[in-house]
Amino acid sequence: MSIWDPDYECMPREEMEQLQLERLQATLNRVYKNVTCYRNKFKELGIVPEDVTSLADLSKLPFTTKEDLRLNYPYGMFAVPLREVVRIHSSSGTTGKPTVVGYTKQDVKVWSNLVARFMTAAGVNHDDVVQIAFGYGLFTGAFGLHYGSEMIGASVIPMGAGNTEKQIMIMQDYRTTALVSTPSYAVTIAERMEKMGIDPKSLCLKVGLFGGEPWSEAMRREIESRLGISATDNYGLSEVIGPGVAGECQCKCGMHISEDAFLAEIIDPDTGKTLPPGSIGELVLTSLTKEAFPMVRYRTRDITSLDYTKCDCGRTTVRMKKTMGRSDDMLIIKGVNVYPSQIEDVLFAVDGCQPHYQLVVDRKGALDTLEIRIEVTENIFFDEMKLQKAFLDNVERRIDSVLGVGAVVKLVEPNSIPRAEGKASRVIDNRKI
Repeated sequence: MSIWDPDYECMPREEMEQLQLERLQATLNRVYKNVTCYRNKFKELGIVPEDVTSLADLSKLPFTTKEDLRLNYPYGMFAVPLREVVRIHSSSGTTGKPTVVGYTKQDVKVWSNLVARFMTAAGVNHDDVVQIAFGYGLFTGAFGLHYGSEMIGASVIPMGAGNTEKQIMIMQDYRTTALVSTPSYAVTIAERMEKMGIDPKSLCLKVGLFGGEPWSEAMRREIESRLGISATDNYGLSEVIGPGVAGECQCKCGMHISEDAFLAEIIDPDTGKTLPPGSIGELVLTSLTKEAFPMVRYRTRDITSLDYTKCDCGRTTVRMKKTMGRSDDMLIIKGVNVYPSQIEDVLFAVDGCQPHYQLVVDRKGALDTLEIRIEVTENIFFDEMKLQKAFLDNVERRIDSVLGVGAVVKLVEPNSIPRAEGKASRVIDNRKI
């Protein structure tokens, strides 16, 4: 079964915007009627759904934040009675109350189709065997890719997260062709395979669908070379639908947003003002098809930009660049905005650096300090002091030229930075303690 959907994915811009406006108006009426939080927000601004007569009016509408979801925990943001909700997911709640989201039968069907759409764009078809190395449970990632794979007609291995050696055994024995995981876990798998003496070419793997955390082009090259696959990026978040918001085609020049289901904006994270096309800022999403849990102008906190030019694959949907980081996780060091992905790009370009690093931010007196701990190959770690110092100076110069802020680089031996089976923990900010 093919999920190539030219009616939506290749729609002329004018027709797409008309479709978005119609679905936006229906969504606004739904939330105004059924969600007290939105009704109150609209009334505070003195607006009603009928005031939105064009997409330009979107900026009149209030933002939705994660705090709104927590204040309305657990079901206050649902737009349908609980009896119509067939699936409930939530965030981990590690920083407070979790955010709870719901799906109707129709929502699950749409979700499955949107995930199948980006998987098809990445090259997955009904002949593939898809191994899902995301954790199953309240997290939406595993289920979204599971549903999408089944809609395509591919065979699904619901492996779950962790147990790396068993993951590799399954790849060998079950002839896995597509891997689903975080990019950092894909690197962990590659490392373990090397230690086990397994040649990636002996596997049937051909494509990886990676999401759940920001990653750089350098990490893509690392994964592709070590696993011998085509590594593609995809994007989603539980509050909006889970995976299925956007995904790369085989051109790998940005993630196509399913604009028939989501209305995307880029705003200045400080002022909230909408930025012109091509600007870098915070991604804001409005869901256009969700029944149980519609979101209006949800602030994702993810930093990216949008490209409205036509892709070589023929799709006309807007493409979002790889996320640079998050506006709420962005590091400000000596007045300079720093994203971990910028540092990752520098490290991957230096021969001898391993794809594992940690940023430690501290404050000495009134000054911020940045220490970058990087794993290096054994020959560099145990090299003589003169050569090791030259290596350190080279890395520090490169970082300073890219970031405009000095950093102390500390070399650590291989396998000393903790590995994550899910999202990698890159930053330790001691200024908050």
